[in-house]
Amino acid sequence: MERKERRYFTVEEARALVPRLRGLLIALQAEKRELDQLLGELRRLAPLAFLNGHGAQLERIEQRVAELTRSIREKVRVIHQLGVEVKDLDMGIVDFPSLRDGREVYLCWRVDEPTVAYWHDLDAGFRGRQPLEE
Repeated sequence: MERKERRYFTVEEARALVPRLRGLLIALQAEKRELDQLLGELRRLAPLAFLNGHGAQLERIEQRVAELTRSIREKVRVIHQLGVEVKDLDMGIVDFPSLRDGREVYLCWRVDEPTVAYWHDLDAGFRGRQPLEE
């Protein structure tokens, strides 16, 4: 299988994707919250399911968990196909590979921010973000 060449984004290219990514990430966050809640319910019900007739409820929850898992995977796949890396679903953080002064960095954006306004080194993560100078 041949390796896809890494895409590097300019600040303008990353910013142009924000509206599309915001919609995907908001949907992903809602699905993940539901999934987390259902998984907690499954953990609570599973030991009791066959003792007190919760088998049908358990099955419905398991089906919804499978649906949500497929949907989340598909949305993450779409984001990755754009060349963007999902870093934290709960916080809605994505990174855009970029070049800055000839070295690889990430442009960093969080779903509640109006636009891409930060960057960080590959190993620095969200806490190492620095503002873009304009």
